[in-house]
Amino acid sequence: MLTFAAGDPLSHVLDKSLHPFLDQIGLTKHVMMMLIATLICVFLFSRVAKGLAKQIETGESKGTLSSMLEAMLVFLRDDMVKPTLGADTYRFLPLLWTYFFFIVTCNLLGLIPFSATATGNISVTAALAGIAFVTYHFFGMKQNGVVSYWKDNLLVGPAPLWPLMIVIEAAGHLIKPCALAIRLFANMMGGHILLAVIMSGTAVATLDNLVVGGGISLISALGAVALTFLELLVAMIQAFIFTNLTTVFLGAALHPEH
Repeated sequence: MLTFAAGDPLSHVLDKSLHPFLDQIGLTKHVMMMLIATLICVFLFSRVAKGLAKQIETGESKGTLSSMLEAMLVFLRDDMVKPTLGADTYRFLPLLWTYFFFIVTCNLLGLIPFSATATGNISVTAALAGIAFVTYHFFGMKQNGVVSYWKDNLLVGPAPLWPLMIVIEAAGHLIKPCALAIRLFANMMGGHILLAVIMSGTAVATLDNLVVGGGISLISALGAVALTFLELLVAMIQAFIFTNLTTVFLGAALHPEH
């Protein structure tokens, strides 16, 4: 008889209580992982800022970590944000950099055993998408004027079709943040569920089925290792997609005529 190591694949991806007292202040496992991700980002980029300041003052070369992170920052700025936002790049670069590195850190932390993936929680991704939604609409209205902004966004096509187009365009504006939230949530949760299901095949072999149980365990372990490497790639890709789409939505809001 075979027994399985992971009887409940959802146990790895659902939010959990850390302590009854902590529940009263809303500090669950996913909230804790977000706090850890925030501290990691603050620590790393404080090091980058100090390295850049030291290089300017003394001419000494930056460390490997600072150089790697700086290369990623420059890539995001020059190859993703600038082509879309142009002259508005530096207004929104801090937000977009924060999105990318916070999401990447949350995604990668979820691959550590006994941790959790905060971005696999729809509440977290909905909050991130909500911030993006408010940001690009607010600055779009601020730059173009409230009436002009909504006129350009809703009154599309010939005048007889305006009643229909208003409904369609309004639905589109609501769908955009939903797509941001659901895409990130579904990819992160789905990957971890699949990983847990594969690991559930790591059978505990008994004397009666040592060969069969050992074979299943080996196949499951190899599959889990391969999927973990794929999850590393997905963690980066999903952070890039979320940040890139936010950039595109910002560009469309700031310049609705394009």
